[in-house]
Amino acid sequence: MSYRFPRFALAAAFAAALPIAPAFAHGPTPHKAEEAVTIARPPAEVWKAVADFDALAKWNPAVKSSVASKGNAPGSERTVVLAAGGELIDSLDTYDAAAMSYGYRLYQENVEAFPVSYYTAELSVKPADRGSEVVWSARYYRGDTHNDPPENLNDEAAQKAIHDLFRAGLDNLKQTLEKKDL
Repeated sequence: MSYRFPRFALAAAFAAALPIAPAFAHGPTPHKAEEAVTIARPPAEVWKAVADFDALAKWNPAVKSSVASKGNAPGSERTVVLAAGGELIDSLDTYDAAAMSYGYRLYQENVEAFPVSYYTAELSVKPADRGSEVVWSARYYRGDTHNDPPENLNDEAAQKAIHDLFRAGLDNLKQTLEKKDL
């Protein structure tokens, strides 16, 4: 004779486990950021300003210096020293001069300086009405990937850091390149 577990006992065991479920809730969700700017200059001229992987400091005032180990070759590592202090290391994944775009990822984080634990990003230049459009996008995770991060490493802090970095660069690029018309 086989023993059958009563259905009500199975249901009771399941119901008892439900309050534990939130303790095992998933960690951070990846976020997306995209910033763009239209610049009244030809795409080739805009691309020339942003094309070098190690030239970030030349057009982004939020960056004090940026040096790449292998230039624009995939696998090149770029050390980014932030103007506010701290250092990040990015790794170049793709580079396509003909398409005027490159993609990279955070290779070494520094959440004290930049509250993001990981990102992949792409920078591209495209023709647009009366000039060019520069699009800088990223997929990223907040600085603390645990369920209850401190305020300085939460989703909002990561979002602000990414958007501020992108906006500082794109706004300065527009101002600098369009000033050439004066």
